[in-house]
Amino acid sequence: MQFIRVYYAASPESSEQKVAALLSLNMDPAHYPVFPASAGLRLNRCNLPAEVHGSVLFQKSPQPLELDGVAELHRAFFRSLQPVTRLESRALCFRDYMSACFLLDHPEQAGFSPAGKMPRRKADYLRLLRGWMFDADSQEAAVLKGWAESRFGLRTRYHRGLLGEEDSETWRAYQQQRARGLYNTNALEAQLDLLYAWCQYELLRRFSGRRHLPLYRGANGWRQHEILQSLGDKRYVLLLNNLNSFTSSKDCAHAFGDHLLQVEVPLARVVWFPGLLPGVLPGEEEYLVLGGLAEVERLNG
Repeated sequence: MQFIRVYYAASPESSEQKVAALLSLNMDPAHYPVFPASAGLRLNRCNLPAEVHGSVLFQKSPQPLELDGVAELHRAFFRSLQPVTRLESRALCFRDYMSACFLLDHPEQAGFSPAGKMPRRKADYLRLLRGWMFDADSQEAAVLKGWAESRFGLRTRYHRGLLGEEDSETWRAYQQQRARGLYNTNALEAQLDLLYAWCQYELLRRFSGRRHLPLYRGANGWRQHEILQSLGDKRYVLLLNNLNSFTSSKDCAHAFGDHLLQVEVPLARVVWFPGLLPGVLPGEEEYLVLGGLAEVERLNG
């Protein structure tokens, strides 16, 4: 069963006040810009609307994000992992569970036909991750960005260039890539749902007591970012794409550009991190992070 949440703006309170109330914050919400309505959707499949989890207030005081129905559907699996202390053993259990749930080792039972026009036997969550690591504007990346959009209500801002209105050529090209990436595959977005739940489970076990990770991002042009506010002392509020690459290494970030940003990323916004599945994607140091508004520090440039 699929669940879709719809959020209505029926309260006379300002957006900042509603977000602060939902997050039970005491800080002054007017200090930060509001999450732009054009950057979010009213429909999503998680427990908080985009204007809340995409806000700077959420970044400062994050709460768990849960995709509708995922925890309930896979509750027995996650309970079975409680006594497993070795992360390698848990990762193996997860990969076996994914294979069993989605018949990844037996695609014929899921309806795969080698005689089809577009056989996609190997199109799974790992293929999507590899595609992103190779090129964040690839077809696989379009599927990942589309998943973030449908699940978290965060509009895709950038794919092979800034996306225009929904009737623009850039938007249609992105949607075509996304559709091609999903066509004739085996519940790819449901695989990503479970991957996100697994990532959050492992973050809580490995980083118990922490709510943020200090991560870095390099860019060649500072003005390519959507800057909503300057806070002074080289601190800014940016509107990020709905899915982004970060790293925990300053040196790795520098390889992607001369302008280095540091961000305190809430664990709830992390979709993938290095070592989540030991032995998978070795050598890759990328974190996949959900977007929205973020307060960042510009370290140089």
